[in-house]
Amino acid sequence: PLKTKRVKMKQYMVTRPLYSEDAFADVHEKIHRHHKTVRHHVKQYFTCDLKRAKNAALSLLPFIGWMRIYQLKEWLLSDIVSGVSTGLVAVLQGLAYSLLASLPPWYGLFTAFFPVIVYFFLGTSRHISVGAFPVLSLMVGAVVTRLVPDEGPPVNITGFEGLTSDEQRVMVAASVTFLMGIMQLAMGLLQVGFIVMYLSDTLVSGFTTAAAVHILVSQLKFVLGLVVPGLSGPLSIVYTLEKIFVQIEKTNVCDLVTSILIMVVVFIVKEINDRYKAKLPVPIPIEVIMTVIACGVSYAFNFRVNYKVDVVGRIPVGYESPMGPNMQIFGQTAVEAFPMAIVGFAVAFSVAKVYSVKHDYIIDGNQELIAFGASNIIGAAFKSFAASTALSRSAVQESTGGKTQIAGLLSALIVMVVTLAIGFLLEPLPKSVLGAVVIVNLKGMLMQIREVPYLWRRDRPDCVVWLVTCLASILLGLDLGLAVGLGIELLTVVFRAQFPRCSVLANITGTDIYKERKDYMSIYEPQGVKIFRIPSPIFFANIDFFRGKLVEAVGFNPLRVLRKRNKALRTIRKLLKKGENTLKHNFHSQSYPESEDESNMEDLDQPTDFKDLPVQVNWNSELPANIQVPRVDVHSLILDFSAVSFLDISALKGLKAALKELIRVEVEVYIVACDAYILKKLHSCMFFDDEVKSSMFFLTLHDAMLHILDKHPVNSENTKVSTIHGNQCNGVSSLRSRDRFVHVSNRDPSNLFVIVFSKFVMNNHQSL
Repeated sequence: PLKTKRVKMKQYMVTRPLYSEDAFADVHEKIHRHHKTVRHHVKQYFTCDLKRAKNAALSLLPFIGWMRIYQLKEWLLSDIVSGVSTGLVAVLQGLAYSLLASLPPWYGLFTAFFPVIVYFFLGTSRHISVGAFPVLSLMVGAVVTRLVPDEGPPVNITGFEGLTSDEQRVMVAASVTFLMGIMQLAMGLLQVGFIVMYLSDTLVSGFTTAAAVHILVSQLKFVLGLVVPGLSGPLSIVYTLEKIFVQIEKTNVCDLVTSILIMVVVFIVKEINDRYKAKLPVPIPIEVIMTVIACGVSYAFNFRVNYKVDVVGRIPVGYESPMGPNMQIFGQTAVEAFPMAIVGFAVAFSVAKVYSVKHDYIIDGNQELIAFGASNIIGAAFKSFAASTALSRSAVQESTGGKTQIAGLLSALIVMVVTLAIGFLLEPLPKSVLGAVVIVNLKGMLMQIREVPYLWRRDRPDCVVWLVTCLASILLGLDLGLAVGLGIELLTVVFRAQFPRCSVLANITGTDIYKERKDYMSIYEPQGVKIFRIPSPIFFANIDFFRGKLVEAVGFNPLRVLRKRNKALRTIRKLLKKGENTLKHNFHSQSYPESEDESNMEDLDQPTDFKDLPVQVNWNSELPANIQVPRVDVHSLILDFSAVSFLDISALKGLKAALKELIRVEVEVYIVACDAYILKKLHSCMFFDDEVKSSMFFLTLHDAMLHILDKHPVNSENTKVSTIHGNQCNGVSSLRSRDRFVHVSNRDPSNLFVIVFSKFVMNNHQSL
């Protein structure tokens, strides 16, 4: 047999008084903290001095901070190499992602230039590459094709008159980008950057996977060389696939072969880059290399004329004059602009956070909103479309040695050189090459589907969020899919808070540790004591659930027991009035029905009153005349509030009602590990009275247990030490045990006389 090595456990011993909350407050004086008023906060906010002005300037223009510490000799060369590499990738991705936005390719170069310049001054991340992001481009494309469809007339909008179809689409894309930027800027100024926290990693993963599917389908028409109109709205992906397969026999073989060749080569080289990234000084820019080769081959063999290949075509030299947004388009696109603003910021902030942790600097979510808002507003004025950050492009900027946004500024200069001087070299580039580059870069997003089995095994609600978000985004569109996913995510949060996993605890033998009684073999449970734990806040939505679980834990319904007892007292009073109930009379031959007087139910909910009786009743003993009352075996209940972070007014009322019901059936209730904020709120809300007293609050669970054991000494025969794993260890009944009734046997007259004069000793459960 294998010998297990015994580990010597460290031990500690603490000797201190047994504390209730009141006793602790009496012994240990608290520090009085002065809380600032709203007026003080407002005054402080609008107070300006030299230090605040300096901090505000550094906050609004973060580039000043890192430029002051810029290490010219160590960082400049790395930024130059990174800027050139990122610029080449940005040119290619700008052209490719313009196709996703249903715009002429050269407008992607504008998106790779203007937002980058603005972010250089306002952004807090030093490593992300700002520009076109495929998911945002696709969302812009959905808006563009809805207002200016490929087939049929555009939506009736003032300002479209006299414009070509491409110019109308540019106006739509620029206007929705401008509106998106206004929303981001407003959220940044209002300091609501925390809103991104509501987009969990699971939701973003499912959403981006669905977006990758949409992108893949949208690029099939370029890869196959087919003419497929752009569609938007629910089930648009299904209709697009239908139109593709209807004309699949018209596939352009040259486009297909070129695309497959590009995808295979780029995929293989990217895998080499990933595998040998530690040995390679810089990643091989395979997309740029294949693009240059494809341009040369297309120009040499005249693909456009000889093989009917759709190419990029004329790229205008220089930049176009700025224009203002169309207000009518604002009204038509506000619903789509908001999710675009959220998604663009969420993705960029997530990537920026990864690099900030890796390189040990701080980013500001609100300032990032301001930076991206200003970038999109200024970019839209110069006819660029929605900008965020692409994961692959940011990875190139960081992995090639980029230290600051100097690399981003240099990448923008590379894009400017292409726009102003050498853009004509890209005119023979087949669009199928751009589609192939887009598709092969979807690998990371598509492979996120591997998270599903892991989520299913670890956290099924999160798995449901992922699946619902992904399927809804695929079938309903990205905007509606995001809304559905966010709704499902919030529902899971509500359900987890509304239906928490409550538990009954027990003492781990020989320690002051308390764990769930079902999970451990050696536990100690004093007779008549229950410990109940709720691991969530208590509020209006879960107070009824809390009370129901509490009833299951103690094994009886206290309100029902109280009403039964008061009904029994009514019956006993009637018997005493008739003079029939004397200690010398035997009622074994006669039974009396329980009082059915329901005229005043409120009286039944009041504490049992023995003042007009010459005797007191032991409710756990057998009662005369077949009177039946549920038996209560619990004398003490401990509520563990260590995980309760807040209580609202509805919960306070429900909690107080539950406590009173238990107290009125002679169950002592103790609340332990209650947060100081909750205790303060209880006092301010007049929670305590003659029945519910502040003395029931104890510092720790063990303090309350020791107090109970001191008040109710446990005999050795009543001590429960469980070494059997199960729901009924040592005779302890299941949490769902029902009310148990004591029936009087008519054969034994001695059982009839359980009403005793004035003094009743309940601790040893004997009738005198």
